[in-house]
Amino acid sequence: MINAQKANILAIIPARYASTRFPGKPLALIHGKSMISRVVEQVKKSDSIHEVIVATDDARIFDHVSDFGGKAVMTSPEHQSGTDRCAEIAAAYPTADIVLNVQGDEPFIQAQQLDLLVDTLLKNPSFQIATLAKKISSIEELDNPNVVKLVMTANEHALYFSRYPIPYSRSTQMSERLGKHDFYKHIGLYGFHSQTLLEISKLPPSPLELSESLEQLRWLENGYGIAVGITDLETIGIDTPEDLERV
Repeated sequence: MINAQKANILAIIPARYASTRFPGKPLALIHGKSMISRVVEQVKKSDSIHEVIVATDDARIFDHVSDFGGKAVMTSPEHQSGTDRCAEIAAAYPTADIVLNVQGDEPFIQAQQLDLLVDTLLKNPSFQIATLAKKISSIEELDNPNVVKLVMTANEHALYFSRYPIPYSRSTQMSERLGKHDFYKHIGLYGFHSQTLLEISKLPPSPLELSESLEQLRWLENGYGIAVGITDLETIGIDTPEDLERV
């Protein structure tokens, strides 16, 4: 088991320029400050993290991060996911015990959430991965396929992730479900033991992953345990220019 006081924790922020729905998203301005700079600032507020690296395949992002004093590393443009981009960086940092994958479009991520993510992984030594979840409070979220839902064991270990409202209730209408059962949405942060990240980056896409378009199902299908920390804090991911306007 890794000692919490001695663990070397590396946070990696994957940031790509060529987003289909929002090209140049990491450089988009929020009240005069770029999205990626806001993410870096928020991550650095965590007392758990020793180093923060932006992993990118675009020179514009690399130069921008360097200009505001952050650390950026160029990665291969062939990566299919942020996890693969993180694994490339992790392979070059063998002294890191734990690697966090922090989404580059979460400018309002809180240090408490990152600390909880680390704590969840350290307190579950038989699990290789940790993530976060938040209780769903509206029918709109429950019924939205872009809001990923998850079900857990009594010990808060992930059983399944889905875009469908799970667990399904045969006896109640959608509008009544929140009063009958607790539903949880997935907060897309991940903590990995460094070796685990290197291993899962080599796994081929799995049937459940392809069906739901959820990468974490690949890990479950291959026997990797995912511990879940429950947070009360909301996150605001920005996927489109319309999301940015709402922010």
